[in-house]
Amino acid sequence: MKEQVIEKVKELLQPLLEERGVKLVDVEYITAGKPVLRIYIYNPEGTSIDDCEWVSRRIGALLDIEDLIPVSYILEVSSPGLDRKLKNKEEYEIFKGRQVKIVTKEPVEGKNVFEGELKGLENESAVVNTGEEEVKIPLESIARANLEFKGE
Repeated sequence: MKEQVIEKVKELLQPLLEERGVKLVDVEYITAGKPVLRIYIYNPEGTSIDDCEWVSRRIGALLDIEDLIPVSYILEVSSPGLDRKLKNKEEYEIFKGRQVKIVTKEPVEGKNVFEGELKGLENESAVVNTGEEEVKIPLESIARANLEFKGE
């Protein structure tokens, strides 16, 4: 049931997000206690409160029409956060150009920690420019990957 709701929400969101120029990062549906449908969106030019409100109003109306969630629930739409953990492989493309810190399960090119600019995904490997070199880290070797916020 949970997966079906998440997949249907993603399907309904796609045309809305394309219209607004934002990308879907993740959808969570938490059913413990009062159900919560949480949608994370990303605008490469900076995700604004207006983006979140716009998506919330439109997806809320569509969900009411579809009657996808038959019980009362909370709808949350937000940005993924400055130091978000990367959960799925699509995020390595979505967050291209952002600073990232990747920790591997076993050494890759003699190291376990890589920090630098995320260049995207290439043949099931995350590509990171560390400033000294461009490293390809196989996704299956990644223990943890987070966006990094470098404040001034």
